[in-house]
Amino acid sequence: QLEGNRSNLCAKMLHRITNLTVRDVRFPTSLQQHGSDAMHTDPDYSAAYVVIDTDCGLKGFGLTFTLGKGTEIVVRAVEALAGLLVGKSLQEIVSDFRGFYRLLTSDGQMRWLGPEKGVIHLATAAVLNAVWDLWARTEGKPLWKLLVDMDPKQIVSCVDFRYITDVLTEEEALDLLVKAQEGKQQREDQMMKEGYPAYTTSCAWLGYPDQQLQQLCADALKSGWTKFKVKVGADLEDDIRRCRLIRQMIGPDNTLMIDANQRWDVAEAISWVSRLAEFKPLWIEEPTSPDDILGHAAISKALAPLGIGVATGEQCHNRVMFKQFLQASALQFVQIDSCRLGSVNENLAVLLMAHKFQVPVCPHAGGVGLCELVQHLILFDYICVSGSLSDRMCEYVDHLHEHFASPAVIHDAHYVPPKDPGYSCEMLESSVQRHQYPEGDVWKLHINK
Repeated sequence: QLEGNRSNLCAKMLHRITNLTVRDVRFPTSLQQHGSDAMHTDPDYSAAYVVIDTDCGLKGFGLTFTLGKGTEIVVRAVEALAGLLVGKSLQEIVSDFRGFYRLLTSDGQMRWLGPEKGVIHLATAAVLNAVWDLWARTEGKPLWKLLVDMDPKQIVSCVDFRYITDVLTEEEALDLLVKAQEGKQQREDQMMKEGYPAYTTSCAWLGYPDQQLQQLCADALKSGWTKFKVKVGADLEDDIRRCRLIRQMIGPDNTLMIDANQRWDVAEAISWVSRLAEFKPLWIEEPTSPDDILGHAAISKALAPLGIGVATGEQCHNRVMFKQFLQASALQFVQIDSCRLGSVNENLAVLLMAHKFQVPVCPHAGGVGLCELVQHLILFDYICVSGSLSDRMCEYVDHLHEHFASPAVIHDAHYVPPKDPGYSCEMLESSVQRHQYPEGDVWKLHINK
């Protein structure tokens, strides 16, 4: 009750952002080979973790995801952006959210470090994620519900359409959102009752031995999972063996996806995946450089007769790259990421473009905090944009949720819509302190070994 009263009080105030802190939080997941793939062999799931304070005591929490080394660089980039935020009122920001997004991404000097890509864009995502979290908390709603309850004009006003109007204008976006109002309440009710379909990547990291892989698959099947993703790309014969093993475990009717994490050249990708076609994968994810739009188009064209689609997007820099991927028919599954793109604002642009091109969105998650964040975006996509669950599912990885105040909840292989106000990425302070790099207890112990 007290928290609710404070939120109502804050909502009526022009509460001002007084401070931003950012910390380097790392988890030594490489010790158990969690997250290991053909390109990232020893990831330590990490985050640049942002907290913004206001003069009424309400806080906003945000993060961007990293793999360990280099998180300190993202932290410095966040600190460089902080001056554009501190001193502003939330009202000032959200009443012209497009303008604020552009302020962060178009600073006359810092823009040179991107523009809108790389470390500076990861930092932008962390800051904006915290702002969206603060806004949702101020309204007393989970972020997905804040978005769902917005008027289409307000949604559109949050999006920077610069560089994408040749594919999607503001007027077209508004029209798409207005048309999707039909049946919106039924879809929201459906999500509250059933949740959003998920797939698991937790069973088949590349570094896992066969016995572990089989045990995890068996456990997942018992828990109701029907969609599984396998990491491939290091060794062809090994991939054939592991895909055969998993296909035998999950049976012919369950869904299998494969993920090469950017390992191959274009011709190599076509040849390698053709050898794995017997296992009937729905898609090959990140078959080549994430920047090679025409390469993905060539792979898509070559694999289409085999019934295998191409999925990519977790390392896609910005809305402009997604625009070109869609224009070139270079992907059959769009994988948005809540921390690689410029937060909710830029993800809204991609969701709208994907809908115009009728390409399903299947978000990238996993990592630390990514499941917590992206569940909100995909709920909004179904309820207010696409209105479809055909060929759609959201990734889930069963790691590190215990470190969050409002962890993602899975029931019967579906994401249960979050009910707590905010964007679900507030970490437990005890976890942050223990895992802060390099001074946290976990790292003192680990480094001293």
